[in-house]
Amino acid sequence: MFLTIPTLLTWTRIVAIPLIVAVFYWPMDVVSQNTIATTMFVVFALTDWLDGFLARQMNQTSAFGAFLDPVADKFLVCACLLILVHLGRADVFVALIIIGREIAISALREWMAQIGAAKSVAVHMLGKLKTTSQMIAIPFLLFNGTLFGVIDTAKVGWVLIWVSAALTVWSMVYYLKKAIPAIRAHVR
Repeated sequence: MFLTIPTLLTWTRIVAIPLIVAVFYWPMDVVSQNTIATTMFVVFALTDWLDGFLARQMNQTSAFGAFLDPVADKFLVCACLLILVHLGRADVFVALIIIGREIAISALREWMAQIGAAKSVAVHMLGKLKTTSQMIAIPFLLFNGTLFGVIDTAKVGWVLIWVSAALTVWSMVYYLKKAIPAIRAHVR
């Protein structure tokens, strides 16, 4: 099921990356760049919920879709984190925590699959919460202005991205703990 509507929605998150990056290189004022990039990110991030919903409703779930969905999320989040670090809106340490965790857990999942223990690191609600927190923090940092005349999105985004980093570490520890029995059994 390579070209179903849910899978095409997932692909849009990957296609979104160069579009969001291009906004910051397009000759326009910073406020417009921030607004367009934020709007694009929010629209594309919503496809994360929509593709899963449609896949279940249309009975179009697939192994490929289950593989591509988290990859698209990770690409979108990591690319936007790099943009934010480049713009000076996110700390490089936050980016290292989040990107490093994604690499480590992806490698752990691959290894667990190879030794027949993939279920020990199956997606958990904590991982979904981590992704949701990232998808909420990033638009605040991309917008980097005052929302509704009251909300300083840079400050709110800064707090949210650090909360997201904490959830990222927590979810990594959770997955590592779940994998330890399989690791011990395999290493002996």
